[in-house]
Amino acid sequence: MFRTRDIDKTIILATMALVAIGFVMVYSTSYIMAMQRYGSEYFFVKKHLIFIALGFLLFFAAARIPYHLYHRLTYLIFFSSLFLLIMLIFIPEIGSTAGGAKRWIKVGSLTFQPSEPAKLAVIIYLSYYLAAKKDKVKSFAVGFLPPIIMSGLFISLILNEPDFGTALSLGIVVIIMMFIGGVRLRYLFLMFLAAAPFIYLMITGADYRMKRVLTFLDPWKDSDGAGFQLVQSFLAFGSGGIWGAGLGEGTRKLFYLPEAHTDFIFSVIGEELGLIGVSVVIILYLTILISGIRVSLKAKDLFGQYLAVGITLLVVLQAAVNMAVVTALLPTKGLTLPFVSYGGTSLIVNMLGMGILLSIYRMELAPGRG
Repeated sequence: MFRTRDIDKTIILATMALVAIGFVMVYSTSYIMAMQRYGSEYFFVKKHLIFIALGFLLFFAAARIPYHLYHRLTYLIFFSSLFLLIMLIFIPEIGSTAGGAKRWIKVGSLTFQPSEPAKLAVIIYLSYYLAAKKDKVKSFAVGFLPPIIMSGLFISLILNEPDFGTALSLGIVVIIMMFIGGVRLRYLFLMFLAAAPFIYLMITGADYRMKRVLTFLDPWKDSDGAGFQLVQSFLAFGSGGIWGAGLGEGTRKLFYLPEAHTDFIFSVIGEELGLIGVSVVIILYLTILISGIRVSLKAKDLFGQYLAVGITLLVVLQAAVNMAVVTALLPTKGLTLPFVSYGGTSLIVNMLGMGILLSIYRMELAPGRG
């Protein structure tokens, strides 16, 4: 698809293209709501522009920092992220609640979502551990149990917020990384069997989760209630056709489609930019996937290989889940579309991750590095 020496340009261009699409679509999906709620059509897009600037700052800074720094700082990063997640539970007054979930820490007028950097922290830890224990990775006591316990601690805290979608996507990334790292498949399979009853109880034990599953199975059954969001998403995609209604001309964002600028922004892309716009976005994510895999295959050490795989999976898997949700291939999860949706912490952390991926690639080209 592209030459190995062009991977850095490909990562930069794909990331910039998605961020640019996101900037335009955040304005298109939010300006009416921003005008009604805050008296300025630029309320959300101005904040988003600040997030983009911070994201690119971290992106290019991380690209220049040798990724081995994260190897040395693994446990500092890991336990700092763990501390932030624990703070949400034991210091409730610092938390900010939205939609019945306490996922944000509020500092003055700013809020950030600790589960976003926590995902990256888990990836760094797993990369460090799997590389360090490469000779014992097939052992249950050494290769399987410690990383599952440590990763499971993070996932449990994220579930407690509650944020089932983030916990599930992180859990899938953890399993894939452990499989790639050489952990015995039977251990992972037995873990899945052991976890299945708990997942079932979590879904059936919460009315809103059960309602999401039932709505996913037949959104038209309650099209004015629980299925309203998915039905509006269908209408957005259906009315877009091949070429779309035109940028800014969509109607589902006119208070028909909740979360149009965040979780369901892909639906508005389908309505306003049509199949062509949707295809471009998918191709950009596939480009990141291919680039990330090639970076991993060329990395000079196991830590770099696992880190490249983990970062790539974090971005691409979340994008795939978001697209599956808005097209009713999966129940509603509450995950944003990476680089595109409005959401400061997610955008900044994902761009930091792409910068680290770029650093791994550039270290591959550096002579005398091993």
